[in-house]
Amino acid sequence: MNDTVGAHAENVLKKTLRTAGLKVTPLRIEVLGRLTDAARPLSHSEIQTMMPDIDRVTLYRTLSSFVDADIAHQVQGLDGMWRFCAHARDESRCPGNHPHFLCLSCGTMVCLTDQVMPRINVPEGCIVSGKQLVVYGKCQNCADEEHE
Repeated sequence: MNDTVGAHAENVLKKTLRTAGLKVTPLRIEVLGRLTDAARPLSHSEIQTMMPDIDRVTLYRTLSSFVDADIAHQVQGLDGMWRFCAHARDESRCPGNHPHFLCLSCGTMVCLTDQVMPRINVPEGCIVSGKQLVVYGKCQNCADEEHE
């Protein structure tokens, strides 16, 4: 068992991976655990810092498999960086259908789960594959530092 994941949490993570149709591996358990524990979208580089021994390509593939299996969503910030957040539609965690806030100073992104995405009407015959809304500015910590 990974030192960063408790026994109960590890069982939940394994079940999430199995239910999503993904092979359960120590790497997938740890990455999903990191995303779940963060409770906010994390960039590839943030995860890489937490897990320096993981190959960057392997991490990209792992994150992509989570998105494809619908156990994580990704959102791109104005900085062009993709961030990933674990979600489970049947729990109170991040459901993926909400806006996000990006701090332009520190790069932290948070889910605004208490708000829903606006409904957008597209021309007849068009099929929407996804949508994202990123509100940006300075988080409270960065705004406070600026005014000190």
